Amino acid sequence: MSEFVEVDTAAGRVRGRWRPTAGGQGAGGQGTQGMPRSAAFLGIPFAEPPVGDLRFAAPVPHASWEGVRDALEFGATAQRGDQGDTLIPEPSVEGASTLNVNVFTPDPAASGLPVLVWIHGGGFTTGSPASPWYDGRGFNRDGVVTVTLSYRLGFEGFGWMDGAPTNRGVRDWLLALEWVQQNIAAFGGDPSRVTIAGQSAGGGAVLTLLGMPAAQHLFHGVYALSSALTDVTSARAEAFGRALAASAGVEPTVAGMSSVDELRLLALQKEAMKLSPTGIAGLVDHGLPLGPTVDGDLIPRPTPASLRAGIGADKPLVLGATDDEFSMVFGGAAAQALRWVPRTVLLNRLGLPRGIRAEYLAANADIVRLGKPRLAGRVLTDRMFRVGVLRVSDARGDAPTWVYRFSWPSGRFGFAEHCLDVPFFFDCLDGPRIENLAGPNPPQRLADEVHASAVAFVTDGDPGWPRHEGDAGIVRVYDSETRDVADAYATVRPLRV
Repeated sequence: MSEFVEVDTAAGRVRGRWRPTAGGQGAGGQGTQGMPRSAAFLGIPFAEPPVGDLRFAAPVPHASWEGVRDALEFGATAQRGDQGDTLIPEPSVEGASTLNVNVFTPDPAASGLPVLVWIHGGGFTTGSPASPWYDGRGFNRDGVVTVTLSYRLGFEGFGWMDGAPTNRGVRDWLLALEWVQQNIAAFGGDPSRVTIAGQSAGGGAVLTLLGMPAAQHLFHGVYALSSALTDVTSARAEAFGRALAASAGVEPTVAGMSSVDELRLLALQKEAMKLSPTGIAGLVDHGLPLGPTVDGDLIPRPTPASLRAGIGADKPLVLGATDDEFSMVFGGAAAQALRWVPRTVLLNRLGLPRGIRAEYLAANADIVRLGKPRLAGRVLTDRMFRVGVLRVSDARGDAPTWVYRFSWPSGRFGFAEHCLDVPFFFDCLDGPRIENLAGPNPPQRLADEVHASAVAFVTDGDPGWPRHEGDAGIVRVYDSETRDVADAYATVRPLRV
């Protein structure tokens, strides 16, 4: 059989490459379709390059092409430059055509296969769909077509300026999902069986889409890992845009910002977003200044309010977080410095409300005993991620919702840190740089369980444990021994004020 495989999309023919599947046993051994191979189609453009007049415009569908277009290498990424040793390896790829999809399929000749669409994280300012951890071969082995997409980041994708459409990065998501609806059948997928998933900012992205009226026809289920919702207010977005334009010495207009070179704008953006040691509470309270913005149009209201209003209630949702997302922030030199910081001062800087402190500390007595660095990490984790799990579940009411906790302690950090669950979700423990995050010999048994639940949800709309109903709802706890536990987020409840 040929190394290459070709598929006709609405814009033209593309050439991908066959390769073997890899990973653990997964949900179905050699796959529900009995296929040991995966076909990768990389860097397929869904929109015209966002340059020139299109730099700060809504995305425009890519024009058709003649002949066969090679889809053998990842396309350009919105992320620029070497990001250093990030938790997830997410390389940057140079180039102008940054709005692409990557499609991984077990069989382009199949029909009706479920589809997973992955949106990467990175705080809406960094990140790349070209990570080897996001390769869909593990899902392909189990009969799931997988798509990863790119979108404009930072000010280019989310910044306010006079005369530009809001939420350009969100509009990129929407156009990419429209591309999936129009083209995924050519890769063996079923456009009526699309689950969107993401982690961190990507988890926030899929929840934003879940609460967005204009997006409801584009997907049928949501899997949100460590969701970071922003819901930036219009006033805050405008204030940041005006301040950034002033630092660039231009007017806060499309014409003014278009005159600023991309790399200079990125440098100014990084400077404007620097976090002071006392600014953590503000970050937790208000989120990042760049991200999905409540513009009264595309995003009519904050996402929790939309969910309470019933938007997306017909769609099943799985969401959860790791137990200590950001505890690594307080390791090393920071841990030494905290020895001299009184606990009251520390909790003030972390924005823990005084009125609930006694209740919160009592509920987390086991973490308190581990010392101030671990307590600080848990407070930050709970305020930024874990309390959001409860709030979203509450907002959904009776809508089908499942909740998990990822509690397995990393062999590297000794706790379940940010991003740790991603290689288990994709069943890629044989991938590069896993040991940097998980330590040596992470348990394949756990990857089999996490991945199998994801496959079950994408395939059948049910991950395999009871729905989360009420305050003491059942939670799947992924740990050295996976179990289903009632009220497994009880330690977070004091924050839900």
